[in-house]
Amino acid sequence: MEYKWTYKTPNNFDDIIMTSDGEYLTGLWFINSKDSLKHNNNQKEQELDIFKETSKWLNIYFSGKNPDFIPKYKLKNSTPFREEVSNIMNTIPYGHTISYNDISKIIAKSHKIERMSSQAVGGAVGWNPICIIIPCHRVVGSNGTLTGYGGGLKNKIALLTHEQNDMSKFFVPKK
Repeated sequence: MEYKWTYKTPNNFDDIIMTSDGEYLTGLWFINSKDSLKHNNNQKEQELDIFKETSKWLNIYFSGKNPDFIPKYKLKNSTPFREEVSNIMNTIPYGHTISYNDISKIIAKSHKIERMSSQAVGGAVGWNPICIIIPCHRVVGSNGTLTGYGGGLKNKIALLTHEQNDMSKFFVPKK
């Protein structure tokens, strides 16, 4: 059985839905975002220990601190490549960013290949089912563009600002 819980965020952010298989966190996304379209919303609403642990993590994060633990999560429907990208995202320090191109270079080097596609990395970053905790919001374009965030650009900008990034380094491209 799948379960869900809603987390009320501070005013600058949309509220968050979290899902679980009963033991592990399996999803975390902003309500009304593009990310919500890739999740099943037919779960039973029930407070679980994993939701309490995740809420504690989010409370610490939204209070302006970097939590010193990670809630237990499970990446469903993953691939080795997606997990590799997720593991790299998990190394991005609070208050810092790296580019899709940086991640592609890390992967190319670890596989001893000449290059890795930044677009493939972008697809794996965009697949991430557990936003904030797996910090896909910290991945930006190599020229500072803020694009491709399934949680919505408003939330990405708010998260980067919350982490006290120098926002003058970033821009939203004109459509």
